[in-house]
Amino acid sequence: MDSPHKSKPLPFNMFFLFLLLCSNLLTFFVSTTFYSSSCTLKSEIDTSTTISTNSASVPVISQPAHKDETIRVSDESQATADLPSEFLAFTSPQKLPFGFNTNFDSDQITPPVGRPCTHFPDELSRYMTYKVNGSCPDDEPLAQKLLLKGCEPLPRRRCRPAAPKEYVEPYPLPQSLWTTPSDSSVVWTAYTCKDYSCLINRIRTQKGFDDCKDCFDLGGREKSRWAGTSISGGLDFSIDEVLAVKKPGTVRIGLDIGGGVATFAVRMRERNITIITTSMNLNGPFNTFIASRGLIPLYISISQRLPFFDNTLDIIHSMHVLSNWIPTTLLHFLFFDIYRVLRPGGLFWLDHFFCVGDQLEQVYAPLIESIGFDKVKWVVGPKLDRGPELREMYLSALLEKPLKNSW
Repeated sequence: MDSPHKSKPLPFNMFFLFLLLCSNLLTFFVSTTFYSSSCTLKSEIDTSTTISTNSASVPVISQPAHKDETIRVSDESQATADLPSEFLAFTSPQKLPFGFNTNFDSDQITPPVGRPCTHFPDELSRYMTYKVNGSCPDDEPLAQKLLLKGCEPLPRRRCRPAAPKEYVEPYPLPQSLWTTPSDSSVVWTAYTCKDYSCLINRIRTQKGFDDCKDCFDLGGREKSRWAGTSISGGLDFSIDEVLAVKKPGTVRIGLDIGGGVATFAVRMRERNITIITTSMNLNGPFNTFIASRGLIPLYISISQRLPFFDNTLDIIHSMHVLSNWIPTTLLHFLFFDIYRVLRPGGLFWLDHFFCVGDQLEQVYAPLIESIGFDKVKWVVGPKLDRGPELREMYLSALLEKPLKNSW
């Protein structure tokens, strides 16, 4: 006959199994509630962080985070949380309506914006705070400050910029090329001068430095700039002697970097050559003035990659802007970018580059020669406008990109 105690082991074993399960659950609860484990951080990174590759954005497969990595992730999350909602709305990846696109090699598009924008959260917040579908703040100085700090390209905005209250149509071509535009073509709030008469006369009435101080006077030095024939061996090359280096008609399109009010582009247009002019609005409506003349302004700083494809432009010109005030490494990158966009046989006209004393021979001549241009003209002379004691020098050079690879 079976013993009545033989049925007890099963409930007894179940009781111990239940206790073991409860203790494991309690340990898991305590560890996840009161301790920050690397497993938990890894899980959060895996589900929330993506990297952009040549294909679609994919989850990061991260290694266990070190202590400093934990802090970095936390800081980045906090920084993102502090960015304005319109900035995040613009910069977040957007799904393509028809799915995967072979041109993007992805099913989404991420609008480009300069990463340094996030380094200046206060300015960025002011720039990106506005009423959607309404009027933009009158904040041109703020936008330009962000550009010059490296926030380039600026994020787009969903608002309408201020326009002149009583806009006047521009003069027709070719009259517009040499006629001062109407004051009503400009929103003047960003500038010290409030009309073109003030800008034209500031060379005589205003003390201190201003960029291109006499540029707006189309009846002054602008009227003769690059128009004549240069003195043999002089620093002032004329457009016609530069164009004579190439076969007629082979210089057709180009770029003027830091071109003031685009008089260089006017001279070239008169010779059936199309020039785009880059300019900032440094205490003057340079871009508006260029457009009023019937030319194309490009509002970028010298730090941005030139928005042209390789081997496409016939000529690039720059006067004064490319000089020793630019950090040497940045200048090296810029000269290589100029080389990149010029076609083989294209011309780089470095007009009145200035530096001090021995800098030309010790720093800038070797730097320019390292790019790979052929020298067509190379003229050095003293820069005396601020006094000979400063030992400043000018270099005017005409350089040609080789027809064949120079390496």
